[in-house]
Amino acid sequence: MEHNTSGLIHIPHPPVIERAVLVRLILPGDDTFMVEESLEELKQLAHTAGAVTVCIVTQHRDTPHPATLLGLGKLHEIKNIILEEEIDVAIFDSDLTGTQTAKIEKTLDVKVVDRTQLILDIFAQRAQTREGKLQVELAQLQYLLPRLAGRGSVMRQQGGIGIRGPGEQKLELDRRLIRSRINRLGLDLESIRKHRGEQRKKRAAHNVKSVALVGYTNAGKSSLLNALTHAGVLVEDKLFATLDPRVRRCALPSGRTILLADTVGFVRNLPHTLVAAFRATLEEVNEANLLLLVLDASHPALHDHVQAVRTVLEEIDAASIPIIKVYNKIDLLPDELQEQWRVNAERENSVVISALRGKGLDELLEVVDNYLEPFYKRAQLTIPQSDVQWVHKIHEQGRIIKQSYAGNDIHLEVEIEETLLGQLEQYKNPKINKT
Repeated sequence: MEHNTSGLIHIPHPPVIERAVLVRLILPGDDTFMVEESLEELKQLAHTAGAVTVCIVTQHRDTPHPATLLGLGKLHEIKNIILEEEIDVAIFDSDLTGTQTAKIEKTLDVKVVDRTQLILDIFAQRAQTREGKLQVELAQLQYLLPRLAGRGSVMRQQGGIGIRGPGEQKLELDRRLIRSRINRLGLDLESIRKHRGEQRKKRAAHNVKSVALVGYTNAGKSSLLNALTHAGVLVEDKLFATLDPRVRRCALPSGRTILLADTVGFVRNLPHTLVAAFRATLEEVNEANLLLLVLDASHPALHDHVQAVRTVLEEIDAASIPIIKVYNKIDLLPDELQEQWRVNAERENSVVISALRGKGLDELLEVVDNYLEPFYKRAQLTIPQSDVQWVHKIHEQGRIIKQSYAGNDIHLEVEIEETLLGQLEQYKNPKINKT
């Protein structure tokens, strides 16, 4: 049914698990384009969580209502829509306090979910590993703790979006038990963080450079990882398809090998609780030698996505790591725009690709190869065949340009990382080998 109410946009959609109304307060300083983009993203988040957006309601106010965010008249208007359209959940495009949520829920008599809780719900559905589940539960409980008073009756009756995941069974716990559980989760995640740190140390001992894929959610990072490494990672046209980091080996044109890490996608106003809870996972980014910032070239809010990613990188102290921008999904643009993008990308030392179509991938690998080249040194080595294990190590960690044999010696021209070259110092002078 069409509504002609001011500030209401009707969106036809086939029914799914839950029917949702999206709600947005618009303040005097809000940019119209940004509001539209934020609501479109909220609609995608709702779809990913398992809801169909039936309609969107907005209200212009000079200031938020301190108790209910929107005015009471607008809330009663939304309640009528909820009854008429058989809405299951009201999703707000902002963060609500516990008091606000409780009062809005009481007025609407339907489940109320804010933006942060919606993202937490998606994470709860998608966490697969023990680490991922612990991180989501920690973020859920940190969100829940200051919002316990007056909440939960409607949500517990209805279930679904907002109370799923590892934290679902904790809704009835009191503050003391929740704080205790948060502390326990923190210790468990610290143990995982240390274990992950040991894994990174082992990888670093092999002198293999690390490159991390970062970017806005659904920009195509997993598709790019698959295209470059044949990793077989799940790819979906949904937000936050990847939560748990994946690290794969990737061969560069020079013959060098790098470790390529896929990471959780970022989003505008990513909840601080999630950034904190996923810090152990995001350390893959901190340890990288280079970041590939994967962007959806076809998205109208591209520049906002860049800023959102940079904001999160600053939060996790990774803003100083070198970045190469990778404009993905170029195949979705008209031919004339594709050419324009290529010209602009060349000027700013970025790369234009289509991970899905395999376009521009060779150029991307060349750019990464050229960036990493200064980390490697060329050298002439003479290694006795009795020490052939060093030859195998060079194969694994660098590349052999030339190889020949003379008697019991192996003559090599190599390109390897400086740390490994230091370990081979004795072989740089052939005389040392004639013992």
